[in-house]
Amino acid sequence: MGHDIITTVKYYDDPGDGSLPIPVYVGGDQVTNERPMVPVTVTVKDVSGQEDRFTLDSHGFQYLNHTSTEKTFDNQQRIRDRYYPECEQLLKMVTGAAQVIIFGHQIRRGPAHWHSISQNNTSSRGPLHRAHVDQSYDGAVIRLHEQFPDPDEAVRMRSRRWQIINIWRPITPIRTSPLALADATTVPDTDLVAASIFHTVTGRRQESWTVKAGPTHRWYYKHEQTPAEVVLIKCFDSDESAPARRAVHSAVEYPQESEIAAQEQPGTPVAGSNRESVEVRCLVFY
Repeated sequence: MGHDIITTVKYYDDPGDGSLPIPVYVGGDQVTNERPMVPVTVTVKDVSGQEDRFTLDSHGFQYLNHTSTEKTFDNQQRIRDRYYPECEQLLKMVTGAAQVIIFGHQIRRGPAHWHSISQNNTSSRGPLHRAHVDQSYDGAVIRLHEQFPDPDEAVRMRSRRWQIINIWRPITPIRTSPLALADATTVPDTDLVAASIFHTVTGRRQESWTVKAGPTHRWYYKHEQTPAEVVLIKCFDSDESAPARRAVHSAVEYPQESEIAAQEQPGTPVAGSNRESVEVRCLVFY
């Protein structure tokens, strides 16, 4: 450790009147996210040299050294054919799971302001600078039933311990917008707010957690994380006795990023300055 940073995390700006958060709308080529957020200054501690302290059950996230045969992540079919099996085997080895089902992945190579791009912003997805968990507790059940539309099979799969775990990997070494994760045991459920995601083409509804700021939250990141350093992110755990059932996470800025951005001409980002990452999303059964 030694590269701790003071930065801001964007939390949900709760109006306090009991109203539901503004939904996120996902279209064919456009994501609309107008949910109000408020920046809160936090210290994000560097885990370097102490990665082994953090595990899925103790903190909700876990760092691993793992080199992939896939390097460029520029071919969707090759990712599914080659990278997915690597991820399945990695999760089974680390968790002892009996079954891993990958239900999708996300590549991010775009700018941090990608939400504000008015047309086709899905092709320019960048880091998500908003504290969140991909699935709420109910949202995880929705996701499982999407995977197993037969009600009897879904009930059978839910009868044992199951989780949703993301495998997050840099495609190039992280120089901007590192991924920060909050120790799950420092974020009470009362700081989590269920929020809808509507898919306008298919009519599907999903549900995630947006997050209110809290004085107990403790944030961590890996300084200059490389493609050979992955982090597992627990989004859901059916075991209610687990110390960590979900890990809040968000991209954050290095302190110098805002200074660099202020010096750049609008519309002319520095070549290669965007963060590049790949995240594989997995249902895990024991």
